[in-house]
Amino acid sequence: MKAIWKREMQSYFYTPVGYVFIGVFLLVSSILFFLSILRQHSGDLPSFIGQMSYLWMLLSPVLTMRLLAEERQKRTDQLLLTSPVSLPGIVIGKYLAAVTVLMATAGLTLVYAAVVSLYGRIYPAELAVNYVGFVLQGCAFAALDLYLSGCAGTPVTAAVLGFGANFLLWMVDLMRDQVPYPWISRVISFISLYSRNEAFLMGQMSWAGLVYELSFAVLFLAMTVHHLENRRVSGS
Repeated sequence: MKAIWKREMQSYFYTPVGYVFIGVFLLVSSILFFLSILRQHSGDLPSFIGQMSYLWMLLSPVLTMRLLAEERQKRTDQLLLTSPVSLPGIVIGKYLAAVTVLMATAGLTLVYAAVVSLYGRIYPAELAVNYVGFVLQGCAFAALDLYLSGCAGTPVTAAVLGFGANFLLWMVDLMRDQVPYPWISRVISFISLYSRNEAFLMGQMSWAGLVYELSFAVLFLAMTVHHLENRRVSGS
């Protein structure tokens, strides 16, 4: 697993993928920071972090698109699937590489909090809880998009599938209050990654949200392992 993680980390920074992900994330988040914090002379970091969380929806597919789909495109997947490393080890190694880049990017955004602290007051405990939800949401999207990368034949297809699935989750969340049946609205709220993040953005450590988002990630990692196992058995 460590070898897989190291290999993928090298791949992120020997190719433009890692730099593109980090660069675009920081560029867009800097624009958001200027518009919502600096321009408004505001210190409302939780709302800003909530805005940044939508970038996971847009950029997570960039981070995961080549992890499994590129192996299939280059026909190195069978070599990987028959390697001494177990399938869970392969999936977790690749996932942890994506999460490492994701968390490093999230860490770089702490500079915004440092800027706010120069002219306003920040609350470290509240900020820490905000970031727990922020990072967990990113990890959940990464697990979903890794599964879709395993289902796709090319990185481009994986990126399109990932963005489509992420966008669909967002649209479903937007429509929860428009559904005429309250029980459907409650179901949408229960499964929504965005609804689960609201408590964190209010500075409340939501253990239910934490367990749900970790379970969401574990579910899709398990589905990825199962999908690869089926491919290995079928030889396709």
